[in-house]
Amino acid sequence: MARPTPRARTLSQNFLADRATAEHVARLAAPDGRRPPLLLEVGAGNGALTEPLARRSRELHAYEIDPRLVPGLRARFARSPHVHVVAGDFLAARPPRTPFSVAGNVPFSRTADIVDWCLSAPGLTDATLLTQLEYARKRTGDYGRWSLLTVLTWPRHEWRLLGRVGRHRFRPAPRVDAGILRIRRRPAPLLAGTGPRRTWSDLVELGFSGVGGSLHASLRRAHPRRRVDAAFRAARLDPGVLVGEVAPDRWLRLHEELTA
Repeated sequence: MARPTPRARTLSQNFLADRATAEHVARLAAPDGRRPPLLLEVGAGNGALTEPLARRSRELHAYEIDPRLVPGLRARFARSPHVHVVAGDFLAARPPRTPFSVAGNVPFSRTADIVDWCLSAPGLTDATLLTQLEYARKRTGDYGRWSLLTVLTWPRHEWRLLGRVGRHRFRPAPRVDAGILRIRRRPAPLLAGTGPRRTWSDLVELGFSGVGGSLHASLRRAHPRRRVDAAFRAARLDPGVLVGEVAPDRWLRLHEELTA
């Protein structure tokens, strides 16, 4: 595989250097033999992940921000007409209007921006991303705690941690291991309509605000104590529970009780 360029290091790119891992990630991006009609790859690099993704997609747009790597990528996939190597920043791309998937080994420093891009794209069906392990664990509740972003988006998006990838499978090797993060847009949202979505956002943001010193106290700023007490009982939550310890399904029950 090609050696990383000095510019790649400045872009915080750590190229996947293990073929078995690349094959595994590609299979996760197209599970059960499903071939996405349109797949966007974030950060094609030297094509290690692009190659197995190309075999599992009908049309692949491989984005690469480093202009030094683009000619090699185009030469490598010149005989694959369904693979389009796009020179430029993935974050500057306009999301397709038709359903599409995303996959890639993302620069750790740009993970949050790439995830935000995916979440805001109406046509996204799923994203399979190699991210810093800590980020993937934080977003999927693997630490036993849940983040504001995950809970806010849970009615529409499912977050899962699908595995761990050792740092020595990358070149240059990053300081930490990577995680395989899977974000799937639900075929039908758990909350439908602008009204429920708005009350959900209001409830979750209030709960994570820290106002009052606890989740129970924060929610009492907008709801009578007796209703909050009843909602906590229905959700099987202790009044002293920390906000990050409340799983999304418990939030859904709180929402159901407090907006009934």
